[in-house]
Amino acid sequence: MCTENFRFYIKAATALNIQAKIIFDELYSVYGDQAPSFRTTKRWSKLFREGREELKDEPRSGRPATETTPENIEQIRLLVNDDPYLTIEELQEQTNLSNGTIHRILTTHLNVRKVTARYVPKDPTDAQRAERVRICEENLQKVQQETWRLCDIMTGDESRGDPPPTVARQSRYVPRILLAIFFKSNGPLLIYRLERGQTIDHEYYIDNCLRPVVDEIKRQRPSYGTRGMKIHHDNEEPHVH
Repeated sequence: MCTENFRFYIKAATALNIQAKIIFDELYSVYGDQAPSFRTTKRWSKLFREGREELKDEPRSGRPATETTPENIEQIRLLVNDDPYLTIEELQEQTNLSNGTIHRILTTHLNVRKVTARYVPKDPTDAQRAERVRICEENLQKVQQETWRLCDIMTGDESRGDPPPTVARQSRYVPRILLAIFFKSNGPLLIYRLERGQTIDHEYYIDNCLRPVVDEIKRQRPSYGTRGMKIHHDNEEPHVH
């Protein structure tokens, strides 16, 4: 479904006095991640409610900015930090930068790409430690200002523990079990028992931990899915349990 078709649906639904939240839920339930974000749906609903008729973008004055200037890089960085699920189209709408410029800033200057989760260095340098402190302070401020919700932050880690007790007395040398635990502020999302003798690398982690936890998020949040979720997880090197 193309952008103009989405906008036509938003326009028709708005004319029927349907609220933007309901319009977004209906589009997301059918088209999933291909549907426009709630922010975009709400903006276009407001424009149509105010009398706009045209579905196409209005011509912009001058040519789109194409320079990867420090100001443009910082602008994209702040937008992506605030909402890592923004699409290229949404970044274009908010910055008036060209598609190529935004892609170049994201991949070359900010060194990011569209993935479910991002790994961070295990042994950070002094500069990386300072950047972590800056990000933590920035994120804390977003939670305090209520632009982020604590329940949208998911934490995951591995934990070793003793197997459940049985009637027979266990040997003191019974191997401990290893669990991958993902939780939010309102409780656990997924507890996965890692297989003994299995090498825990990125492929095993994605297939057995990340994919199930993403499925569970989508089950608990059918209207929003993973949109707006932030994941914080320890970056462990490949190891054998």
